[in-house]
Amino acid sequence: MTIQHTKLLHALTQRFSGTTILVAGDLMLDRYLWGEVSRISPEAPVPVVRLNRESESAGAAANVAMNLVRLGLQCRLAGFVGNDPDGVKLTELITAAGIDPSAIHQLPHHPTITKTRIIGGHQQMLRLDLEETRPPDAEDRDRFIAHVIQILDTPPTPAAVILSDYGKGTLGRETCQALIQAARSRNLPVIVDPKGVDYSRYQGATALTPNRRELAEAIPWPYADLAGLLAKGEQMIPSLGLDFLTVTLSELGIALLEQDTPPRLIPAMAKEVFDVSGAGDTVVATLAAGLAAGLSRMEAIHLANLAAGVVVGKVGTTPITHPELLTALSTDVTMGEADKICDQNKAITRVNAWRELGNKIVFTNGCFDLLHAGHVTYLEQARRLGQRLIVGLNTDASVRQLKGPSRPVTNEHDRARILAALASVDMVVFFNDETPLALIELFKPHILVKGADYTVEQVVGHTQVQHWGGKVVLVPLLEGKSSSRLLETIKTAH
Repeated sequence: MTIQHTKLLHALTQRFSGTTILVAGDLMLDRYLWGEVSRISPEAPVPVVRLNRESESAGAAANVAMNLVRLGLQCRLAGFVGNDPDGVKLTELITAAGIDPSAIHQLPHHPTITKTRIIGGHQQMLRLDLEETRPPDAEDRDRFIAHVIQILDTPPTPAAVILSDYGKGTLGRETCQALIQAARSRNLPVIVDPKGVDYSRYQGATALTPNRRELAEAIPWPYADLAGLLAKGEQMIPSLGLDFLTVTLSELGIALLEQDTPPRLIPAMAKEVFDVSGAGDTVVATLAAGLAAGLSRMEAIHLANLAAGVVVGKVGTTPITHPELLTALSTDVTMGEADKICDQNKAITRVNAWRELGNKIVFTNGCFDLLHAGHVTYLEQARRLGQRLIVGLNTDASVRQLKGPSRPVTNEHDRARILAALASVDMVVFFNDETPLALIELFKPHILVKGADYTVEQVVGHTQVQHWGGKVVLVPLLEGKSSSRLLETIKTAH
């Protein structure tokens, strides 16, 4: 699917500001003690952090809400805090951000969940947790459920519901089912950031957004077997009555799982990772915001992936902001097609990710000088043989070796950029040798494609591909279409 960036831009600039989302779940206060480390303690083999400053921010479900308001949406937030100074501070932060706190209930016998992180430079040195994870009693739970359901019918009515479960007791089975059924009966999407190994309490939600480790533990399934894990994840969709499932895959990006459809991967966008704290909150918030604003699943996930790429480059639990996401989207528009052009190191990382997802990888190669309809048709046919098409492209020096000093007519960078603009092409990689054999051995494609003007025995790499269980496919060519004939036509005309 080609991402329509104009649609994403319209959602960000026009639709977000008029949209309200309800967030329900575990509320936390994140406290940070910032300092510098220059020595080891003489009392024990631990670093000494010289304290410079302190800061506090809203965490867990409250951070999801913070992401939404920083993106320009309105938010209604529901959860529990303790009757203590940390609860007061968290409520102040929430209110100051413009989030409606009316559904935040006090539990006098529970402390406000607080995580205190000690940061030395950019490195987290230690985390101290204050929490009590027993659920609220039945009376508090029922009052909470009734209040949240009331919000669904109180203007401004929410366009979507997020359940942010950190396993601290707020979202027990009864609460989850009551809120999911109430929202779905009003045709509202329910996006759940799950926790624990029993996903049955999320039955009937629109989507779940676990990370790779969470999904592996919930199924259970070996973490290392990504293709098998995603296949098992797909089986959850009908059994839990979901519409779809997303799985965050750290440096690989985000996978979209839908029933009877191969997994689709949105590659990670982060250039540098400092801190993944709160990244899942940003993903679920942006995904829900995108869906509520009318984006498709893939478009909303693409936007969420861009947002996650921004926040992991910061230290601490820091929400995405509207200007930051606009900037990331603008950069993505510029880079989108050009990002298909890879050096070999980047290419093998991406190919390994595709292989882990179970994608069938197709490889072909050529000079593609003066791209014409025959080339386009050929590449479209090659792409239909699998899920990913890699094009090995002869460099200018390589083309001159093959076709003489007058070729190529179009330089290698322009040829690569034109190929990358084709929807059928997933990756373009240069090779400088006379043949692409080194690339074929590097990528180990499932299918090697050449034109039907070759025989299988004439195709470079056919022995290697067949050896590892792949196959060689010869694709019919469009009659009368070739770069040489096009050049002759140009010469005759001039």
